[in-house]
Amino acid sequence: MELDMPAMAATLGVSVPVLRFLLCFVATIPTSLLCRIVPNPLPKHIYSAFTGIVLCYLSFGATWNIHLLVSMLIGYIPMLVYRPKCGIVVFFAAMGHIYYMSGDAWKEGGIDASGAMMVLTLKVISCAMNYQDGLLKDEDLRESQKKYRLTKMPSLIEYTGYCLCCGSHFAGPVYEMKDYLDWTEGKGLWSQAEKQPSPFGAVARALLQSGICMALYLNLVPHFPLSTFSDPSYLKWGFWKKLGYQYMCGFTARWKYYFIWSISEASIIISGFGFSGWTNTSPPKPKWDRAINVDILGVEFAKSAVQIPLVWNIQVSTWLRYYVYERLVKKGKKPGFFQLLATQTVSAVWHGVYPGYIIFFVQSALMIAGSRVIYRWQQSLSSNAFRKMLTFMNFAYTLLVLNYSAVGFMVLSLHETLTAYRSVHYVGTILPIVVIFLGSVIKPVRAPRPAAQKKEQ
Repeated sequence: MELDMPAMAATLGVSVPVLRFLLCFVATIPTSLLCRIVPNPLPKHIYSAFTGIVLCYLSFGATWNIHLLVSMLIGYIPMLVYRPKCGIVVFFAAMGHIYYMSGDAWKEGGIDASGAMMVLTLKVISCAMNYQDGLLKDEDLRESQKKYRLTKMPSLIEYTGYCLCCGSHFAGPVYEMKDYLDWTEGKGLWSQAEKQPSPFGAVARALLQSGICMALYLNLVPHFPLSTFSDPSYLKWGFWKKLGYQYMCGFTARWKYYFIWSISEASIIISGFGFSGWTNTSPPKPKWDRAINVDILGVEFAKSAVQIPLVWNIQVSTWLRYYVYERLVKKGKKPGFFQLLATQTVSAVWHGVYPGYIIFFVQSALMIAGSRVIYRWQQSLSSNAFRKMLTFMNFAYTLLVLNYSAVGFMVLSLHETLTAYRSVHYVGTILPIVVIFLGSVIKPVRAPRPAAQKKEQ
């Protein structure tokens, strides 16, 4: 019996390509469930590679599979040819995927494999950089590098399985080759001698979350279309109404990502790969941190912009910290605004060369820097009432600047972004700059150190 794709798509209010993608995306859950019974390690590599290729072909067609294959080769060949600099070579070469970005397709309700290429890019870069790190001495490595470095070249089938495992190439989460190899070989956390937790409770929670997120998104999106920003009537609204609309557009768009990441979470958890250890509680409970890509309440009620990378697109934020932010800090030095801006710029380029993305991530660097200033003031105060007031101020600052900045991420074009920003007098750009400037003038008072601590130093 054939599916009536056009009728199903019309019922859901999506295009046929989007429906096809969603069906394949949801199919990663039973596919990953079957992965639990596939023997380790070679059959698991073959199964991961085969199912990943098939699901990608059914979602996007043969052409995009070729693009994905090219990205994988860009990551693998330098490891074979020149190990001492393979990580750096792959970093710049793999970012060439930006020429295939189709932000306009996503913006207009369409779909393509650009999201899959984005995830794949991070995987091939981390694999190559970890293989390059395998040549370095312990004293030259940070803790994350020691943990994930590769001393041996992954075989082609290991590498392919890593890139395409559990449908994670659709939307993440990003994970490390070292963890993937341990999982397929039954080592470390996945040792056959250790008791493996049941994933089904966590999977049920993720699926329930995904259903709520999709329902909210489908109900909200008709009321807050992005086309309103270019409608002449929008410019006639008052300042607070425009600002409120920008918030609601950002709020609405986030539920789409919450839905996608909840499905990915269910897929990785049900395979067993999402397991990341046990809590210290009594009795201990299993943790699934490797699979979790977002903390919804953490995003919507973030008390500081500094918290956003810790709760939004968590695995990508971790990747950016390990492979960009930390590696730009010289030994013995502290990170500063340059490392933050460079990290956000890499994130912008990775998303695709659209003015809206570039503006959003530069704005994010300003937003986080401003939030840090408010936090330092907050920590320096002895009055509990004033500290609470600054805590609320940081929350309100984050809420305003984040949703103002997100307009650029959603509309993409320079004209639409600047029109939306101008309509609210660039408040979300001016505010962080003013706060950063004030932070250089009004230095927080350092709390006096205990006498014992002074003596120790």
